Amino acid sequence: MSQRFSRRSFLAAGTGAAAFAALSGAQYVKAQDAPPIQGFDETKTNVDEQNVWKPFTDRKLRIGIVGFGLCQFGAQFGLQDCPNAEIVAVSDLFADRRDALAKACRCEKTYESLEKMLEDDAIEAVFIATDAPSHCDHVLKTLKAGKHVACAVPAVWGSLEDADRLFDAVKTSGLTYAMFETSAYHDAVYASRQIYRAGGFGRMIYTEGEYYHYGAGTLPGYKDWRRGLPPQWYPTHSNAYYTCVTGKTFTSVSCVGWRSKLEEYQKGANPYDNPFGTEIALFETSEGGAARMAVSWDSAGWGGEVGRNRGEIGAYQTSFEPLNDEAKEIVAKLGDLRKPALPPNVGAGGHGGSHGYLGSNFIESVLKGVRPTVDVATALNTTVPGIVAHTSALKDGERLPIPQYKLD
Repeated sequence: MSQRFSRRSFLAAGTGAAAFAALSGAQYVKAQDAPPIQGFDETKTNVDEQNVWKPFTDRKLRIGIVGFGLCQFGAQFGLQDCPNAEIVAVSDLFADRRDALAKACRCEKTYESLEKMLEDDAIEAVFIATDAPSHCDHVLKTLKAGKHVACAVPAVWGSLEDADRLFDAVKTSGLTYAMFETSAYHDAVYASRQIYRAGGFGRMIYTEGEYYHYGAGTLPGYKDWRRGLPPQWYPTHSNAYYTCVTGKTFTSVSCVGWRSKLEEYQKGANPYDNPFGTEIALFETSEGGAARMAVSWDSAGWGGEVGRNRGEIGAYQTSFEPLNDEAKEIVAKLGDLRKPALPPNVGAGGHGGSHGYLGSNFIESVLKGVRPTVDVATALNTTVPGIVAHTSALKDGERLPIPQYKLD
């Protein structure tokens, strides 16, 4: 269960500043000839095509999808293409985006809001692809309506209270919750997860994860939510290189923030009172190891989501590197570490070829009654450390404890 700490000791800066004006729907629909947003290009991925997907039921999960903003996330995860899913309805606050989402998902029924869509008894599950600050509220409403839910990252937005509310709501509901963390299905993370579970790393001594984006200012968003956002409030693409490999947690953090020279990070220029465009966190792990996790919006150089792991007897960066014969034997017994083939017509998609795998995993989790790869505990153990890390940065790197989430 969640271990609660004093919230005042964590939160040094609130989010009560006036919200920025919403952009119109037209501004959100990406032009067809526009270059892809980082991570949304079709990515090469390492798939074992001989490991063919096998049908397991004729049943189709009836899904509603909400959100088709700048990243057009609502249609990105192949839910509309899965043989075990039917898109019953879609929703977006803006009519043009709503119509575009319906067309992308080959769906005729639309709703003007999530709240209206949740009244549709034909819908069994909902994918939340709305703005990040709304994720927790939208998930809670969906659970209250008795529907399974998948959500884009992060799980919550800067609030430890919301994290506890979300955890308790999922446990109480008995419904399936999944967070679509893309790094969980990067080739290296997928392979490392199998190796770790088999004992091929031993205990993890050190992990690095890096998420670099934008480079010269943020992208637009609903009510300008991305403007000046604390980097470690969006930490899951980097933190997953530990949490989604090991299933373990971060227990404490000391974080250094870089005071950005970009206009949006100057005093009063963003709704978060956040001066940092880059935040580098050093975490202690529940294994007693360490992890350095970087999130940056304003540094030069390459973009992307990358990471590496070093354990007692094995390491992984672009391939597995065993320290001794024990590690070699463990990995040899695992066989092919590539991802299995996806269902027919479902593409791997962007962000390291992860999109199709996350969508398929959610559908199968609901229909088979098993936990998804990124369940609510993993989602919060990946998201919440970043919230605490940002508070540490505001406190000049003070080392702070991190709440822990564990399912029975």
